[in-house]
Amino acid sequence: MNVAIIKYNAGNIFSIDYALRRLGIEPVITADKELIRKADKVIFPGVGEAKNTMEYLQEHQLDRLITDLKQPVLGICLGMQLMCRHSEEGDVPCLGIFDVDVKRFHPVRHEDKVPHMGWNTIQCTDKLLFNGFEQEEFVYFVHSYYVPLNDFTAARTDYILPFSAALHKDNFYATQFHPEKSGKTGERILQNFLNIAY
Repeated sequence: MNVAIIKYNAGNIFSIDYALRRLGIEPVITADKELIRKADKVIFPGVGEAKNTMEYLQEHQLDRLITDLKQPVLGICLGMQLMCRHSEEGDVPCLGIFDVDVKRFHPVRHEDKVPHMGWNTIQCTDKLLFNGFEQEEFVYFVHSYYVPLNDFTAARTDYILPFSAALHKDNFYATQFHPEKSGKTGERILQNFLNIAY
């Protein structure tokens, strides 16, 4: 199986690479548009800032490439947020795959910390990405911005308020949490993604 990890100015790319290798996959980390188009599966990771990252994607014509992909695509963390319509981080229009806006967490109580960082439960609803899961699973989050619950929500988490822990529309999947840092649960999510047939 050919798996492409989109290479751009974002962190956590090599932890995704390592997680996939543990599953027996040797992915290619690339910005080569032809290699990305020909891949069986594409992963769009991200740790960084929305506005700068969108400018980079546009400058390198990766924005249109991502939205035109027909194979299964998995966005992770910032990758998921950039697949939405607009982000409050830098007040920037994003890729628009998911017709929903990204909001900043605003603490309500003294104990509410931003960023939301650490382990939390997800309630899974999507049968493909979360095949074989119990109602609640623990995964690892690091984020200051969130996607509200919407028609594309595939899993939800409660922190300050309920939000989308995962999204799904057509061939596009996305997680706000980091499956590559979520132990055996994260490995199962990545394996489920690899098992998706199109």
